[in-house]
Amino acid sequence: PWRWRCSPRRGGAACPSAGQIRAAFLRFFEERHGHRRLPSAPVRPRGDPRLLFVNAGMNQFKPIFLGTVHPRSELAQHRRVVNSQKCVRAGGKHNDLEDVGRDTYHHTFFEMLGNWSFGDYFKEEACSMAWELLTEVYEIPRDRLYVTYFGGDPSLGLSADEECRDMWLRLGVPASHVLPFALKDNFWEMGDTGPCGPCTEIHYDHVGGGRNAAALVNQGSPDVVEIWNLVFMQYSREAEGNLLPLPQHHVDTGMGLERLVTVLQNKRSNYDTDLFTPILDAIHKGCRAPRYQGLVGDADVGRVNMAYRVVADHVRTLCVCITDGIYPGFSGAELVLRRILRRAVRFCSEVLQAPPGLLASLVPTVVEVLGDAYPELTRNANQIKDIINENEAAFLSSLERGRCIIERTVQQMEPSTNFPAEVAWSLYGNLGFPLDLIDLMLEEKGISLDSAAFNELVLEDAKRKAGGLQAGQPGGSTNTQLDVHSLARLRSSGVPATDDSPKYAYRLGQHGQYEFSPCQATVLMLYRDQSLHKEVGAGQRCGVILDRTNFYAEQGGQDSDQGYMIRLGQQDVLFPVESVHLSGGYVIHEVTAVETLRAGDQVQLFVDEAQRLACMRNHTATHLLNFALRRVLGDGTEQRGSHVTAERLRFDFDAKGHVTVEQLQQVEQVVQDLIQRNEVVHMAEVPLTLARRVQGLRAVDEGYPDPVRIVSLGVPVENVLTCDSEAAMQTSVELCCGTHLLQTGSVEDLAIISERQLVKGISRVIAVTGAQAKEAREVGQCLATEVDSVSLRMKKKITSIPEMQNLSKEVGQLTKVVDSTAMPQWQRRELQTILKALQRAANTAVKKLELKKAEKAAQILLTKYCNQPVIIDTVPADSLSILMKVVNQLCDKSPGTSVLLLSPQASGVVLCACQVSKNCLPAFSAADWAVAVCTQMEGKAGGSPIVAKGSGNAKGMQGALTTALEFAQSKL
Repeated sequence: PWRWRCSPRRGGAACPSAGQIRAAFLRFFEERHGHRRLPSAPVRPRGDPRLLFVNAGMNQFKPIFLGTVHPRSELAQHRRVVNSQKCVRAGGKHNDLEDVGRDTYHHTFFEMLGNWSFGDYFKEEACSMAWELLTEVYEIPRDRLYVTYFGGDPSLGLSADEECRDMWLRLGVPASHVLPFALKDNFWEMGDTGPCGPCTEIHYDHVGGGRNAAALVNQGSPDVVEIWNLVFMQYSREAEGNLLPLPQHHVDTGMGLERLVTVLQNKRSNYDTDLFTPILDAIHKGCRAPRYQGLVGDADVGRVNMAYRVVADHVRTLCVCITDGIYPGFSGAELVLRRILRRAVRFCSEVLQAPPGLLASLVPTVVEVLGDAYPELTRNANQIKDIINENEAAFLSSLERGRCIIERTVQQMEPSTNFPAEVAWSLYGNLGFPLDLIDLMLEEKGISLDSAAFNELVLEDAKRKAGGLQAGQPGGSTNTQLDVHSLARLRSSGVPATDDSPKYAYRLGQHGQYEFSPCQATVLMLYRDQSLHKEVGAGQRCGVILDRTNFYAEQGGQDSDQGYMIRLGQQDVLFPVESVHLSGGYVIHEVTAVETLRAGDQVQLFVDEAQRLACMRNHTATHLLNFALRRVLGDGTEQRGSHVTAERLRFDFDAKGHVTVEQLQQVEQVVQDLIQRNEVVHMAEVPLTLARRVQGLRAVDEGYPDPVRIVSLGVPVENVLTCDSEAAMQTSVELCCGTHLLQTGSVEDLAIISERQLVKGISRVIAVTGAQAKEAREVGQCLATEVDSVSLRMKKKITSIPEMQNLSKEVGQLTKVVDSTAMPQWQRRELQTILKALQRAANTAVKKLELKKAEKAAQILLTKYCNQPVIIDTVPADSLSILMKVVNQLCDKSPGTSVLLLSPQASGVVLCACQVSKNCLPAFSAADWAVAVCTQMEGKAGGSPIVAKGSGNAKGMQGALTTALEFAQSKL
């Protein structure tokens, strides 16, 4: 089963497929060396806001390396693991996006084959297994392999990893093929701080032939490439920069599948392997470009081969990301994916001359190549195509608008000036117009961008965004977050994990009120400044570790409890608990000590019951909402995230478009029905394997403890667990560690106060419950009454312009209130539709009244001046808009006449409007005429050669009339 009798060097034997190579790796570690095979984690990082994408196989195992994994979780049970992990490197620290296509080996999406040991085997077994797989299973000739090891670093006090070197020599690797390298190449670090250690890399010589290629290792030669990295995590980098030995040693290995397949299929380019050739063939069939030839650099005339590689790589990334819930959008990973899609679309349309739709047409081929390894791609193929097509259409439309904006801007520019940076920034930021395309289009017109001003705008934008933690950058954790050494010391000292089961100790009293059981605990340890203490003085902020607690630690999307603790026998001294979090099974209570606090102190814990109850109400309501959305929108509605606070709940889910007004009403009604029925909320802990068999179970992608807590509405958990039970299909059954109400009636009410699309395909709703929901409904009714009142007044015959203008302003102000006030979203949408129509009607009515008034004034002036070539006069007008209409009316009825009118206002301002007959162009310019007149009145004006307007001061009005006449006479 291990050998397919294929060496890339053996003539006549068929080379293994990528699927066979991947399967052999997994089988080798699973069956021969007792590893547990795990599926790939989604490329959307779980619980790590610093990462845009999962970019390495080890990401999902970080809690193990950091020691923060919950001892009861599935993750904590792993000792030996193997998998093939989907990875994306684009944006953030690891960014290969701009390199993709230029060469034959960079990718945004790739597969990382890896095996791990968590405190089990170490260097000897890891090296031995790797050598066995490469030389015996894959049958790679030994003389083509070179291994590197860490050569030491005196500045860090680290000696060479001679243990690793001697291991390779014992395995039979020639000494000339075992090479030491420095920190840069052979010491791996997770980040600026955290687990790290020496690594050993295995390199492959593509040329071979008996030569010694040791001098080419780690020199960037395309002939000698790294294929496997084995990391030995044995240190932890501290904040001060020093290294401390880790309490437990781990092995983390990673081998890129694409590069391995290139070796085993005897190719020199990843794009020549069967991971890419079917996609390249499909691209050729769908475009008008010549067939892919593998050319790079100057040899690739017209960048056709680069385009093939870009499109083939990017469509794989799009398929994987969209399947895992990352859709093209406007921030974070979604923004990066949007750029990837747009880059692919540009190469499709501009270089490959492909019609719209080529990118989406490649999805079935990608599914064919990767679907067996990642079956979720097969299930989501249609959705992937829809999202790609929608975003492609939007981008092509943006490109057209962008081209029009560039054309118009260039026409209005003065000769020999740079293209304005603010226009380029608007194109880039608002339309997603690629910068290189802006440069290219300007270059074609012989114009350059004002780069200095553009870079300033880039810096300003970066400063605005710098308020939040940048993805891919290490962030400072609070001083109460346990570090890996402290966790290890707690365990080695026999400090037990916190018993937090009392957080579920509450019941309904006789009168329906919730009664929370008191909790007495012992201080076991204090944590401050990344070290454990037995005592903390007054005024110091610290983490308190107790033997038991009734405080809920932030997890599962629910905010942590707040409250206080007191020492037994000292009732008047309160230690406020500001927040609570979980680390490696220990519940850390963040406290600022008001007096000295010591290990061994007996304390009484008091949870803020109002805040806890509000969180319970909102968390149970979240489950009701999840069920209602699925009931109304269909079974394909999957949760994408949630957050529960005492004030409100937030819920993200899959959605093809905006949820309609009718659907929002239906969702609220389903929730109301469940509240009215006052269903019992059943909760029980069950083995994780048993829980996952439940039909219709709702769970999100996160690590769950074992046993796991099931929350079931209206149906006892034992009934849900019964074989072939479909009870979970008819109600809400979820895996959840949160605190919940005991009966749904306590939710009282739920109002969805916001619904919007985060990105195409994912919607977010925000809802409130209880008294807040009731208040939102009352506010909604009040606003509906106000809108009805405005509607009635609009239907009356109003002949006064100021009265109609005031009504128009009232509609505008009411619109702002409706947009920003917490009220049922379905009602907001209805009122917004009504107000939009009212605003249009009010604006139209104002225009009609102004036009009627302008016609009267124009008729008087026509009678007065009787077809004279120039009319200059003063008229009463309530606004510049009416004055302009009078001018327009005069010119329409007397086409050969040029008109300038002034209108003095009660405020002392004089309005000016003018229009020049087309017969007088180009000698006579309306803009120049208005400027001359308004300058006389110490004012300003502007416009076009035909029409212009402005204003000035009443003191200069008589002189302005004289100037107007003299200017006109000089031009006619």
